Amino acid sequence: MLFGDTLADIDADTGYRGPTACKAAQITYRQLDYWARTGLVEPSVRGAKGSGSQRLYSFRDILVLKVVKRLLDTGVSLQQIRQAINHLKERGVEDLAQITLMSDGASVYECTSADEVIDLVQGGQGVFGIAVGRVWREVEGSLATLPSERAESDDLATHDELAQRRAAKRASNA
Repeated sequence: MLFGDTLADIDADTGYRGPTACKAAQITYRQLDYWARTGLVEPSVRGAKGSGSQRLYSFRDILVLKVVKRLLDTGVSLQQIRQAINHLKERGVEDLAQITLMSDGASVYECTSADEVIDLVQGGQGVFGIAVGRVWREVEGSLATLPSERAESDDLATHDELAQRRAAKRASNA
């Protein structure tokens, strides 16, 4: 079904490191880093805070990463994708799961009902669709076998193991 799918709730405190997000979204680390630095898809669980810190991506972030990848694979320009993603960022997760994205290769359209899909198709131009609910399930399946971690408020938790060791060594030398 394109519309009306019910999807499981997600844990907002669970995050996935960059390499895990890349595997689940089937993108390169270079793409992930560029998209984070340019604000296309930023990690919402924990952003990078200097050298040695680890970004943590939420389930929703990875879902958006995979949608961006799908749109790129079909020839949609990064500029059009940015506009579509900015529109999607205004929506909650529940709404995100209920939409289907359609594109004619130049523009991206949001369809929330079967009637809107029919209107686009009847326009005579070739279009393709991405049912976000289906992508949701794919990401869910991919992440089920990959490592996750809980977000912590402790300052040391925002750094990787090497950064923690360096901080401990500086503290013991002081």
